[in-house]
Amino acid sequence: MSRVSVFARLTFREASRRRILIVALLLGLVFLGLYALGFYMMRRNFLEDSTTRSPVILNEMSNFILMAGLYAVNFLTVMMAVLTSVDTISGEISSGTIHTLVSKPIRRSEVYLGKWLGFIFLLTLYLILMVGGVIGIVKWIAGYAPPNLLFGVGLLWLNAVLLLSVSMLGGTWLSTLANGVLVFGLYGIAFIGGWMEQFGAFFHNQTAVNVGILASLIMPTESLWRRAAYEMQSPLTSALGGFTPFSSVSVPSPAMIAYAGIYILAVLILGLRAFSRRDL
Repeated sequence: MSRVSVFARLTFREASRRRILIVALLLGLVFLGLYALGFYMMRRNFLEDSTTRSPVILNEMSNFILMAGLYAVNFLTVMMAVLTSVDTISGEISSGTIHTLVSKPIRRSEVYLGKWLGFIFLLTLYLILMVGGVIGIVKWIAGYAPPNLLFGVGLLWLNAVLLLSVSMLGGTWLSTLANGVLVFGLYGIAFIGGWMEQFGAFFHNQTAVNVGILASLIMPTESLWRRAAYEMQSPLTSALGGFTPFSSVSVPSPAMIAYAGIYILAVLILGLRAFSRRDL
């Protein structure tokens, strides 16, 4: 296990030196700055209008803008998960860098698992920064915090780990470019399927709902986001069954969360086996 932790630290250091991480952090700070300014201006306009200054309306507005910010953060974290890891296996194999590691008396599974944990640590820090920024801004300006915060953020974290795991598995089979196409393609299937399920539930179209469920079984990323959104949306929106881009009409069940956890474990095991048997 000590060698796994060594590879985790090395992976984190290597990833933290990449320009993509620096650019992502800078753009993240810009996003938080613009988000704070936009939210402040919108809340001020609501307070100036006598018809929208009631506490109920202000809380609903705060929750809506908060969910919009978390929706963007979820997407940014997903992009970070894929872009930082998409070439970690395939790129090192094609460049020959991986030979300096596997030629030593070290198990390939230790290399793979160490890289996986290193990227998880990196994504966790990024998610804490971005989610903490969005929630802190809303709390500071409006004094509002969403319900079930830790559980909802935990689902966003699980979403990032899922994409990371799929990206690393793809790297054991495919080239960097093909792996990127595969992961983003699966993410796109989940995204479209999730919206089909939402519209199907809203218009009582069971066929569309079934297509959405099938897409979630193929790639459960959108289900994790929709469950997180359901947990953190306001009680009033939940009671009224509101249909917004950041709420959910068809709510994924706890069984789908369990399925996503099993999905991650299965993909991790497949990645370990594929890398151990890969001809380098």
